[in-house]
Amino acid sequence: MTATETRSVYPPLDVLKPVADNLWLVDGGPLHAAGLPIPVRMTVVRLANGDVWLHSPTRYDEALRTEIEKLGPIRHLVAPNVAHWSFLKDWRSRCPGAVSWAAPGLRQRSQVRKSGVILDHDLGDAAPAAWAGDIDQVVVPGGFGFREVAFFHRPTSSLILTDLIQNFEPEKVSRLLRPLLRLAGSMAPDGKTPLHLRFVINARRSAAAEAARRLIRLAPERVIFAHGRWFETGGAERLRRSLGWLTG
Repeated sequence: MTATETRSVYPPLDVLKPVADNLWLVDGGPLHAAGLPIPVRMTVVRLANGDVWLHSPTRYDEALRTEIEKLGPIRHLVAPNVAHWSFLKDWRSRCPGAVSWAAPGLRQRSQVRKSGVILDHDLGDAAPAAWAGDIDQVVVPGGFGFREVAFFHRPTSSLILTDLIQNFEPEKVSRLLRPLLRLAGSMAPDGKTPLHLRFVINARRSAAAEAARRLIRLAPERVIFAHGRWFETGGAERLRRSLGWLTG
């Protein structure tokens, strides 16, 4: 990696990092968006029945898979929105006991169809029986085919998002990009939904605002998301501030 790429991520990469009982993170990346190297994060949950649930799988790594399988069998691979699915194919092919779950509308996208990734099930507002005992979920809608499925791990009071909040730390991005990220609403410590995604969500603002209020009512202790410094403490209040642009 270049010096800029190294600065942007959260090492150690591609290893399990414990957060709470039966909840771990895996930091990876960097990915590149509009020339910006960005960190990316997977969330790992061990369900009450011992099965392991991977949210927004990061790049496949054999040693990481071995480490995860010490927790239990990998059974669920979750693609939570239209942007976070590209590594799922590798995990699906190497975890034959796992099934894949896709955000609404993901399987219809031309890139997804061409990729050959196997998507076994579509996600909705109701959690499937496979994890309903541990995790609740809410679909946040938008225009242009956008949907993000948010998950709430009840045993740890942890809200698991993907792109709905981004919180880039200034020291991890170049000086030239900092003003742009502040303008986009994605700069720590008060990261919000990025500006381009707000535009998409505003196409279905009323329904998205109600979904956001449902998330706020969950009052999570922590809020985890894919890009930037996640909210380790004060989750309920920080979530309220981050989604205030939508809830009013």
